[in-house]
Amino acid sequence: MILNIDTAVAGASIALSQGSEILASATNEAAKESAGWLQPAIKELMQAGGYPLSALDAIAVSVGPGSYTGLRVGMASAKGLCYALQKPLIAISTLEMMAAAAKKVVPEAELYCPMIDARRMEVFTAIYNRVLQPIVPPHNLILDAHSFSDLLAAHRVCIFGNGSDKFKPLLKEGQALFATIYPHAVQLAELALEQYKKGHFADIAYTEPFYIKAFYTTQARS
Repeated sequence: MILNIDTAVAGASIALSQGSEILASATNEAAKESAGWLQPAIKELMQAGGYPLSALDAIAVSVGPGSYTGLRVGMASAKGLCYALQKPLIAISTLEMMAAAAKKVVPEAELYCPMIDARRMEVFTAIYNRVLQPIVPPHNLILDAHSFSDLLAAHRVCIFGNGSDKFKPLLKEGQALFATIYPHAVQLAELALEQYKKGHFADIAYTEPFYIKAFYTTQARS
């Protein structure tokens, strides 16, 4: 039994899975409320099913890229539960999670290109093949009409995510298949199960969100 947590892109979601079956899930689309919503929602989800937190075998979390604040909220909650319950942590790329979901929705595509909005014309993106191997590793990209032109000329590429709307009007040719697919914790379940079976667990002390870009804060002037 795995508790899956996603707070990477817009809002927050959780899902309780047993094997590949989703037992229950919950969503809060208000991104600014994720920190206050997440822990009570986990408690309510477990209690509604009659499961104590101790029944969990692992906690899985999407580690980014995505919202800086959202990623910190999800990681802190996942780590806190792992420490308290002495359960393993499973860390999964948000882009890989999205690609796994797209593969089910658009099976005819040869490649999968999730795009997460990073403001202006920039996105966090990667390209995966049908077995979810990264053909182009996760990176930040300023979109233009020539982005991924070689791959789009040679392959049917499914392009999706909340950053893909910025790319669609730029694209004049190629074999793009645009789809509406957004991250949700239920999409973590199968990937988390695979990692659990392989014993691929993250270091609870040292695992950090995968921001891709450096995170800067501005200090108020005195």
